[in-house]
Amino acid sequence: MKLWITEIIKNMAKLNKNKQIEIGFTKKQFEILLKLVYLGNWMANANRVGTPNDPMKKEYEEIERYIFSFAKKFGLDEYVDDEDAEKGEFYPARKFEEETDVHGLHNEYDEVTFWDELVERLGDRDFFRHYSKKEIRKMEREERFEKIYEFIDKWAEEINKYGIERLEIKK
Repeated sequence: MKLWITEIIKNMAKLNKNKQIEIGFTKKQFEILLKLVYLGNWMANANRVGTPNDPMKKEYEEIERYIFSFAKKFGLDEYVDDEDAEKGEFYPARKFEEETDVHGLHNEYDEVTFWDELVERLGDRDFFRHYSKKEIRKMEREERFEKIYEFIDKWAEEINKYGIERLEIKK
């Protein structure tokens, strides 16, 4: 059974009403937790604008603030902006964002994801151009994956060898 983070957060709120759960961390473990929470909130909210049509995922922001509220207790004062602590608002400080490896991890993720997505999307596009809907419906699941990956592998080879150098937009 999978338990998604939103369910965990909701369950934490329920548990906190009845029973507090304590987990011990070393300073290093807590610093890693700060990074994980920061990156998780970034992934959940970075592309959102906070409008009614595109609301922020509040539960991710709330858990980030909550975890950052403990930074001083772990001697990580420089990593938390607690200017609005009286309002219960704790944010990652500029020093945290600039001096830890969170941006490097984020950039590594984006780099790998970009190329993987590009190759898969081009492969999928070419597969659906090559085969008709009728032909695809007749394929067994395994056959379909094999044929899609022929196109994906072709693009992976192209990108690995030439990068984007030979990609062009046709008129």
